[in-house]
Amino acid sequence: MSYLGVSKSFWAMFKETLLAFSFGLAGVFAGFMVASQSGIFELEPWVLALYPAIISAKGVGSGLLSGRLSTGLHLGTVYPKFFGNTKSFYGLLEVLIVLTSVTSFTICVMSIIFGYLFWGITLVDFPAILLVVIATMALGLLLSFVTIKVSFVSFEKGLDPDVVVYPVMSTVADIFVTLCYVAVLNLFFVGIWGQWLIGLACLVPVVLAFYIVSKNMRERDFIKTLKESMFTMLFVSFLVSITGTVLHVINRFVRGSRPEILTVYPALIGMIGNVGSVIGSTATTKLALGLLTPSFSSMRKHAKTIFSAWSASIIMFIILAVISLSINRIFSFSSFYNLISVVLVANILAVVAIVILSYAVSILTFKRGLDPDNFVIPVESSLADSVTSIALFVSLLLLL
Repeated sequence: MSYLGVSKSFWAMFKETLLAFSFGLAGVFAGFMVASQSGIFELEPWVLALYPAIISAKGVGSGLLSGRLSTGLHLGTVYPKFFGNTKSFYGLLEVLIVLTSVTSFTICVMSIIFGYLFWGITLVDFPAILLVVIATMALGLLLSFVTIKVSFVSFEKGLDPDVVVYPVMSTVADIFVTLCYVAVLNLFFVGIWGQWLIGLACLVPVVLAFYIVSKNMRERDFIKTLKESMFTMLFVSFLVSITGTVLHVINRFVRGSRPEILTVYPALIGMIGNVGSVIGSTATTKLALGLLTPSFSSMRKHAKTIFSAWSASIIMFIILAVISLSINRIFSFSSFYNLISVVLVANILAVVAIVILSYAVSILTFKRGLDPDNFVIPVESSLADSVTSIALFVSLLLLL
């Protein structure tokens, strides 16, 4: 079994990664939507703090989906078509629906714990948080069809799905989920009829999840994937609560005086997530094909992938800074120097951490006989969100 990534030169990989990462530039518009909707995001303490949890939670679903599809396409266990596909493919879609509901509930529970300690919320806010999160996550499921199509097209065109799919869909998901979150929030705060409408909509994914679980209780692959992903989901839910808390602190630190920071924030965490996904997803495929040994010493064989992803991310960070300043109409030499200093320091801190963490997750899960695709992208994308948020805060402390 051949693998496209082995024969490619550094420059070929760099160009392919840069192309994939370029879609991440659109992620700045997700941040602009948040900055422009500041009125909604200030209505309750939990609204802004939940935002990174909402966009990070997509890492459990879209990360699982893109990682499993990429490896499955390379191994031949998934065919590049919607209809007449394998049992593994359709089972993956069912797991995704169940995980979305369970992840939503777990995030809400974690948000109450962290919210009580750091955000200034109480149990009274739990029903509101539950409705908003489940409705937003359910709407986000619609993007699964786009992820599948991108995976199939990239594979058929000779591109590496491990490099292309998640970076492209991560940005699309950031924008789409942000739109969904803003729409749900506006509907929720419009009045009691909006809350009842959201509540009725939430019943659909929950009932469907219960039906799928009851139907597949004896399916070994379904139960295995669900169990492994459940553990990931619990860990991820904890991480995204940390991310929300850090964003809450960052927002209080800049106190609305630096709109370019909030505007660029979703794109930054998405870009670092893309770096981790490329490194982690290509590593899991190489491990499955026997092209890498499950040890840190094999990282040198993965060096081309690591440095091509890092180089591409630096270029993207610079462009993102320019876009953010331009959107907010505050572009000048001094503002560019200040913002570029902050984001590049954050890039160095975050990329070093995420490279080590994503590679470690790939190795550890593979050595324990688990399916790395159930862990690597979901865990690293959430780790990337937390790591980037912390790196950004550290950079702000050092340079502002």
